[in-house]
Amino acid sequence: MLDPPQRQTDRATLDLTMLAARLHGPGDLRIDRVPHPGPPGPGQALLRVRAVGVCGSDLHTFRHARIGDTRLEGPLVLGHEFAAVVEAVGPGAEDGRFRPLEPGTRVAVDPAQPCGRCELCERGHPNLCENLRFCGLWPDQGALCQWIPMPARCCFPVPPALDDAAAVMLEPLGVAVHTVDLSKIRVGHRVAILGAGPIGLCILQLVRLAGADAIYVTDKYPWRLDLARRLGATTVWNCDEIDPVDAVLRATGGRGVDVAIEAAWCDDSLGQAAEMLAMGGRLVVVGISGDDRMALKHSTARRKGLSIVMVRRMKHAYPRAIGLAEQGRVDLASLVTHRFPLQRTADAFRMAAEYRDGVVKAVVEV
Repeated sequence: MLDPPQRQTDRATLDLTMLAARLHGPGDLRIDRVPHPGPPGPGQALLRVRAVGVCGSDLHTFRHARIGDTRLEGPLVLGHEFAAVVEAVGPGAEDGRFRPLEPGTRVAVDPAQPCGRCELCERGHPNLCENLRFCGLWPDQGALCQWIPMPARCCFPVPPALDDAAAVMLEPLGVAVHTVDLSKIRVGHRVAILGAGPIGLCILQLVRLAGADAIYVTDKYPWRLDLARRLGATTVWNCDEIDPVDAVLRATGGRGVDVAIEAAWCDDSLGQAAEMLAMGGRLVVVGISGDDRMALKHSTARRKGLSIVMVRRMKHAYPRAIGLAEQGRVDLASLVTHRFPLQRTADAFRMAAEYRDGVVKAVVEV
């Protein structure tokens, strides 16, 4: 027996839509039905999203409907750390290693989409592209939905040894790879990491692999400090209980560290990082300020002759990140502490924003 005409129409309508978690204003995250993106165009892939991580930069937008000076001007699908399966490909679709991308391939996705033609791209700085598009940053929609179209070149096949949660963590690991590249850490250096969130903990593991002699980690949440200790930190301190600058200077005999990496909220931690540094030290800024300002004591930076480096996402770091994860040289599984279905995306964001229940990384499974 055939379905009634109205039921056939409803079913056809549903086939042309999908579910998405959209931010409508500060803290106002809803599950909406939105149009399906349709078939992929030339060089594109249609991806069926498997899992999405809740990133600290997402939390800025979730809390304030802005990040820096970029503000929401309409409902926005958040999410840029994600793993997916290739549903379909358009003509000429090649993956991030310039190999043909096939339907059914499980991929980790670089959310940054540089144009490849501007001056900065031509100079080898695609992360500074003048025409950069980025998933989940207004006006570009993100990955907290069932399907998403992406340039095939942003897709990197994931080996079977890595599950979806580990594939999600390849994006923050890629940022950590770029951070350590910029930090110019040498064997025997002493390093301070301020902030033991997912990116800070990825940086910690890479700093250890780079040959640092001592790694000091500060954070305000005990469970994150416990994890930092397990992942190789020399010493950890709760910055709400002690003066982290005094602690680092005592640990280094008053000299300070060679490199300080700010991976928190870029508030008081930025000034602390500068005070911890030895003369001629290197300050690497990963965190994003909530009020879009940075406060640093001028005389400290000037008299020490500090080099200050800002981290802007990453540079083609996925192949290296995949290799490190596949070889077991970094522990990504320990960072994923909570999993939520798409329908509970708002709960995942609220928990992460409030630092409840021992959260390190929350992942939404689509």
